[in-house]
Amino acid sequence: MPGYILTTASQIICMHGGKATLTTANTMVKVNNMPALLETDIHLVSGCSFTVGPKYQPCVRIEWSAGATMCKINGTPVLVQSSIGKCYSAENVMQGIAIIAQTQTKAQAM
Repeated sequence: MPGYILTTASQIICMHGGKATLTTANTMVKVNNMPALLETDIHLVSGCSFTVGPKYQPCVRIEWSAGATMCKINGTPVLVQSSIGKCYSAENVMQGIAIIAQTQTKAQAM
């Protein structure tokens, strides 16, 4: 699905308010002078307050799927606004879907 390309300047949070630290293996392609994110990137999350009953169970990382189908960097799809970020706890329990709160609005990909 087409959408704006996510970059290291985008703002992504978990469903519980934790903030993702956006880093990427991409060193070749930039949008607005910021590196584009890749489907294979894993982003760490800090500040998640999620609990299950009395147990603190914060989101610690986001793994991605559904990157662009027609825009790739070295064969790896770039992330777009419609990409799906799955948030996981340290125990590898999926906690929900990441929220893309902000991204650039100049470059789109399909």
